[in-house]
Amino acid sequence: MTDDRELLARMAGHDEAAFELLCARYGEPLRRHLARITRASDSADDLLQDTLLRIWTHAAQWDGRGTPAGWLFRIATSVALNALRGERRRPQRVASELPRYDDWMTDQRMGPEELAERAEEYDRLHSLVARLPEEKREVLRMVHGDELSLAEIARVLGVPPGTVRSRLHYATRRLAREWGDDTSPID
Repeated sequence: MTDDRELLARMAGHDEAAFELLCARYGEPLRRHLARITRASDSADDLLQDTLLRIWTHAAQWDGRGTPAGWLFRIATSVALNALRGERRRPQRVASELPRYDDWMTDQRMGPEELAERAEEYDRLHSLVARLPEEKREVLRMVHGDELSLAEIARVLGVPPGTVRSRLHYATRRLAREWGDDTSPID
């Protein structure tokens, strides 16, 4: 199996086969990552194309620090955040881009009041998660959204596994504490 560092070096020389291999290896994890950040799976495919284009055109800029996967996910995060900034300038959102409540609303036996309460809890949870520091939020997203192992997250982010565990612990502890009182700021 070809090493990611080698693939990036070959891509810097415009090797399309290396690019295709990197896309096959990271395309789906990057798409899931983009969908989690933007909460819009419909736009994740477009953002993935933007991310891959940026990776292709900037492959020569990878300086070898950290892991290649971490560099790829940082590019994807940048693309997603830029898209979200653009969205903020457009106040109206298309219904398909709104957060989906499917995972929280799966019990068909719930009445309208229970569904409304569940929707409020969902919104509250997203508000609390949004108040976490970005590095903690990202680990939480990768564990629960992308379903990556702690070792995979450490590799992707280019940090030690202990750092990932610490960030996850901080995020879950803080969310548990704030769930009871979401009026205090998260530091």
